[in-house]
Amino acid sequence: MFEAIIQTEDKLQIRDFLNDQNISDVAALIDEFPEYESSIIASMSVNRAASVFKILELSIQKRIIKALPPNTVASLLNELPADDRTDFLEELPSNAVRELIKLLDPEERKVTLSLLGYPENSIGRLMTPDYVYVYPHNTIEEVFSTIRKFGKDSETINVIYVINNKGELLDDIRIRDFILNPPDIKVSELMDDRVVALHPEDDQETASEVFKMNNRVALPVVSKSNKLLGIVTIDDVLWVAGEEFSEDMQKMGGTAALEEPYIEMPLFRLFKKRIVWLIILFFGELITIAAMQQFQNEIAKVVILATFIPLIISSGGNSGSQASTLIIQAMALGEVTLTDWWRIMRREILSGLMLGITLCLIGISVISIWHLFTPDTFGEHYLRIAFTVGFSLIGIVLWGSLMGSMLPLILKRLGADPAASSTPFVATLVDVTGLLIYFSLAFLFLKGTLL
Repeated sequence: MFEAIIQTEDKLQIRDFLNDQNISDVAALIDEFPEYESSIIASMSVNRAASVFKILELSIQKRIIKALPPNTVASLLNELPADDRTDFLEELPSNAVRELIKLLDPEERKVTLSLLGYPENSIGRLMTPDYVYVYPHNTIEEVFSTIRKFGKDSETINVIYVINNKGELLDDIRIRDFILNPPDIKVSELMDDRVVALHPEDDQETASEVFKMNNRVALPVVSKSNKLLGIVTIDDVLWVAGEEFSEDMQKMGGTAALEEPYIEMPLFRLFKKRIVWLIILFFGELITIAAMQQFQNEIAKVVILATFIPLIISSGGNSGSQASTLIIQAMALGEVTLTDWWRIMRREILSGLMLGITLCLIGISVISIWHLFTPDTFGEHYLRIAFTVGFSLIGIVLWGSLMGSMLPLILKRLGADPAASSTPFVATLVDVTGLLIYFSLAFLFLKGTLL
């Protein structure tokens, strides 16, 4: 139906059709008909076009901006909320940002340059200057008059901010408190001075924790002198949380974070994102080969030892990856901090021992049962081999759990991203140390018999 309407080139009919759709439905149309994406945005009223534009993928936004005429781009960028506009501009090359900023109205340009001046991934990049504020001496009736006058340009009116004549934040009051009180009551009578605020230099992940702990839809952002600079809303924080989650998942898989959707990223750029980690892990595995060379004589004498190497090293890598994933998630949720390192180590020692002993008993049982059916596989010293494998599993699983839990904390302490320590990195490290543990125990248990 949409394709038939847009092919008529009847601007009024196209506009009416798009205005009848939900914002999310229009975004879905753009995904379905990419050849009409710029026409769809250009056909809509500027406020609805801005609402659609801000929920599109970055790659689509870039294409639309390139296709639209300068006057339409100017209207669209000026209509976008300051925080969404900043999010878009910070993903563009500096020369493109300079050209687009020239299209903004003087006031919007000032706000945008201010937001872009804050560090990347800071709260300052998320905040918007569009909010409603009142003074303590205002009555509730005057508050509603202010809301009617300025509320339509505000990001949210669920919370109203109280400031003094110096612009300092005194309190924030939910709209329901104004609605449920008589119109002649003054704002000062509703204040409880229990305001929670963020600072523009705070990390964006910090905001997520503060929102969760205080159950807010918006939080004020203040300067060091407590001047109200703007607000951050929950939708922006949820967007950041989603981006952080995607980035962490990619890093945990052993690749650099992707700035674009996988299917739209150029092949060579995708190659560069993946090859660095593969090279690092490749050289890490070379150390594994070097470790195995040190035990060539032992392997030559007892060939059966080599058959258990995949089992041994994969068990250690798996336990390390489990521990790493659990600790990274706990850190992201604020459940653990660096100061909890000893508690984490203690728990992982106990967990590693329990897991290792369980696998040890299973390993010894399997080899023993196997020997009953095929006695020639392990020979008369099958129990020594069983104990070698079993006790190796205890040591390697314990070591893997310790490494998997401690490496994220160490990286965090060094200022690196804990997600980078997960699955592939931990697995490679445990491979090398696992072989040393395995062959050391093999020499201990089999010395004087098979070795």
